Amino acid sequence: MYNLLISAGAAVAVFLIVSLAAGFQYWWAALLGAMIVFTACFVLIARSVTKKLEVLMEGAMKDIQAQRFEKGIRDLKSALRYAKWQIYVESQINSSIGMVYFVRREFATAFPYLEKGFFKNWVTMGMLGVTYMKRNKHDKMKETFDKAIMATPKESLLYALYAYCLNEIGENVKACEIAAKGLSKLPGDENLKLNLELLREGKKMKMKGYGEMWLQFHLESLAAIQKQQMAAMGGRRRIIRK
Repeated sequence: MYNLLISAGAAVAVFLIVSLAAGFQYWWAALLGAMIVFTACFVLIARSVTKKLEVLMEGAMKDIQAQRFEKGIRDLKSALRYAKWQIYVESQINSSIGMVYFVRREFATAFPYLEKGFFKNWVTMGMLGVTYMKRNKHDKMKETFDKAIMATPKESLLYALYAYCLNEIGENVKACEIAAKGLSKLPGDENLKLNLELLREGKKMKMKGYGEMWLQFHLESLAAIQKQQMAAMGGRRRIIRK
């Protein structure tokens, strides 16, 4: 990571200069000066890189929201040039690229980016877990979800998604355990409470309470999604008539 190397290099230079100028008996002063220089350099470089990334990411997200996907993805990929400057930059950008491809149902293209994604981005970790499930790599699926839950322990949909995937591969008992674990972290969560009851009764989970966030994982059939959207539109029409 260039930021760390440059900052450390500047700190070592200051330590040596001060030590030689004032004498090694004043090593503590040289060390203090080196620490100050290291911190200042690290913060300044980090801020500079962050600002440049924010400009690129903001432009890319605007393009993606405007359905200019190819341009948005090109901009995201161009941000990878800052990967060696700051920790986690590469994994965060890979998460963003993977998410765009996954939402567009380009699962094969999304997969390598999701694999290299940021472990604290629970949405893309969830997408990776779903991908492993569909590829029948159940151990990798569990490993991915466990890692995501460890990094983001208070996200209701993450627990529900994990439980849903476990139930899909026939591990109902484990699914109940995960839903119960989520409920222990988020007491009173109605979605988790409902789905834990359904799992214990051997019934299909009901995920529509999570809205659009759930639909992005593409675990519902297109027909089911269209049915939900039509029902929502019907509900809005009834409200307008009133």
